[in-house]
Amino acid sequence: MKKFIILINILAVLFVLESCSKLDVDVESQYVKDNFPYTSSDYAALFGTMYSNLSSQYGVPYWRMQELSTDAAIIPARDGNFDDGGQYRQLHYHTWTIDHPNVRDIWQWGFGGINNCNRLINLTNESSVSDASKASSLAEVKAMRALYYYFMMDLYGNVPIIDTFPVSSLPGNQTREKVFEFIEKELLSVVAQLPVKDNNNRILVYGRPTQAMAYALLEKMYLNAEVYTGKPRYTDAVAMADNILKNSNYSLDAKYSDIFDVNNGPQINETIFAIPYDQQIPGNQMTRFGFYPALAPAYGINVGFSIAMSTTPDYYNRFNLANDIRNSFWLIGKQYAPDANRKPDLTKPVFVAGTTTQIEITPDLILKPGKPMDLGNTVADQAKGVRSVKYWPDVNAIQATRLNGNDMPVLRLADVMLMKAEAILRGATATTVNGELQTPLILVNKIRSRAGATSAATIDLNSLLDERAREFSWEAWRRNDLIRFGQFEKEYPLPNDVLFMNKDLTRRIYPIPANELRLNANLKQNPGY
Repeated sequence: MKKFIILINILAVLFVLESCSKLDVDVESQYVKDNFPYTSSDYAALFGTMYSNLSSQYGVPYWRMQELSTDAAIIPARDGNFDDGGQYRQLHYHTWTIDHPNVRDIWQWGFGGINNCNRLINLTNESSVSDASKASSLAEVKAMRALYYYFMMDLYGNVPIIDTFPVSSLPGNQTREKVFEFIEKELLSVVAQLPVKDNNNRILVYGRPTQAMAYALLEKMYLNAEVYTGKPRYTDAVAMADNILKNSNYSLDAKYSDIFDVNNGPQINETIFAIPYDQQIPGNQMTRFGFYPALAPAYGINVGFSIAMSTTPDYYNRFNLANDIRNSFWLIGKQYAPDANRKPDLTKPVFVAGTTTQIEITPDLILKPGKPMDLGNTVADQAKGVRSVKYWPDVNAIQATRLNGNDMPVLRLADVMLMKAEAILRGATATTVNGELQTPLILVNKIRSRAGATSAATIDLNSLLDERAREFSWEAWRRNDLIRFGQFEKEYPLPNDVLFMNKDLTRRIYPIPANELRLNANLKQNPGY
């Protein structure tokens, strides 16, 4: 499948993806009679641009906006190194500005993807392919446009709705509720035309919209509807979940690690929508920023990585269930080379270079007095902060790019199940699927059972949030979860902190970037900025 995606990207026409800031530029079609696409293969190649754009920014800047703004991940400075103009501090303390690089780049990424989808819709409508092919192609593009719009609505709230190409006038913002309604209507209108994953087509539909992808995205929207629109939709969330849970082609994989492995792909049973990556599809740099570089040779890797990113002690403390396999994907304590089963080989300790001192990673993030979010850069300081190997380090990584080949799941069955459990806890009625009455406790314990953890005796919203933290660590959903639970502003001060979190509730959405406001007078800034 990854080779298929690479081929699509190579064949794809190199569009110049226009962001919202460039909508005032006259756009002329690059297609003429001699090169206008006609066949299904032509359109398959063109559609590759939807996916190459998506993968390009999802794994770093988008991920950072969703995770570094929470307790799940942090990039502290190391004696000034990795401060990078304070951009990571701003995410951690909720003090980002209207010119923050991630705020700017992800707006352009998202609306570049939306405008490209609008361009593809035009081309498809003008094509001479069969009506059936045209309908399925339009459904695919509109579902991808809805995904881009969901990301933009979730991050920025009040964004323009652009559904034509080219755009004749500069668009203004729409309310978040209007954007929600647009996405909902689009997904409901195309879901019947999207393919249903089965054992015969799982390779062809992997990384592309399916009916389950549309239902899962709708479930995510309905679960968060009270945040987005002020109106709860928990019963609708359960209905969307059941549309997926009835499909026996989705099931929890026996090994949690397989979902995130370097060689993950269409063989993973619970993946609903993932973004493929490998050494030719750039964007996944989880190991580059989240691994401990001195361990690289012991893991069979000859690449220099960063010492920067870890989790916070408060987040790591949630990994407290006995025998839970999810505990093992954090690096903490004395370090050993992994064995063939990726467990620590206690006969192979890993030493600090040039010494007989064993590397020991500690959870504490004790800041240097008077320095903003700076741990220092001694050998001991470098080992502060629990690291993640959930996306297992890729032995094929090279120094020039330091990429991971692990595909990154966006929507998966475990999320569908825990979202359903939460919707029921928040007031929806439990439903029966395939002869089983699915209560929140039953759904949560299915997740725990797969992880090898002890079953819960009871479940409430607080314990469910902790379960989501354990199950979806570093999957770019933590900010979304904390906002829904009213805990996005909950602060966990680090020792010797000289900065403190901005707890203004307006920080639950990001600002419209400064450059967009300068170029488009019809855009209005979000409240609080």
